[in-house]
Amino acid sequence: MYHDDMAHKAGQQPEIVVEQAMVAIRRRQSRRSLGRRAEREHGLAVSIAVTEVLDVVEDHSDSGEQITVTGLGHRLGIDQPRASKLAGQAIAAGLLRRVADQYDGRRSLLELTSGGHAYLDRVHRYRRGQFAAAMSGWTDHDRETFADLLTRFITALGQPHSGTSAVREGGQ
Repeated sequence: MYHDDMAHKAGQQPEIVVEQAMVAIRRRQSRRSLGRRAEREHGLAVSIAVTEVLDVVEDHSDSGEQITVTGLGHRLGIDQPRASKLAGQAIAAGLLRRVADQYDGRRSLLELTSGGHAYLDRVHRYRRGQFAAAMSGWTDHDRETFADLLTRFITALGQPHSGTSAVREGGQ
């Protein structure tokens, strides 16, 4: 599929090839291909959207931050009522709980339950297994290089690039 098209991309600017690869990734993400495959193969306990909620809460927890429903909405790019509904589904499934903010009693924070941690452990194992399968013919060096470059690329995408041109002039 995508790999077969790479032969036609030889000689193109790396930015063009990366853009096309990112478009392919975005399309897969918007179709939620990996999540749907996981649902079929392993019968996820909750919807893909709720799994995304759990991912965000876990990410905040891992970085020592706390998150509210409003923050969850911002992070997922959804409105507060939708974020509240998804959080409610995760709470009803026993994967998430609301806790009082110790500094502001009006705020409720979200945190994973032990069931939420166990569920995400299964999700992580599944995802990593899929990624390992996709890289199964790669050398350890290639896998490590890819992980490093992908991490650097994603980090750079999140940085402001004021004063730089978005498009190279004349292929430079």
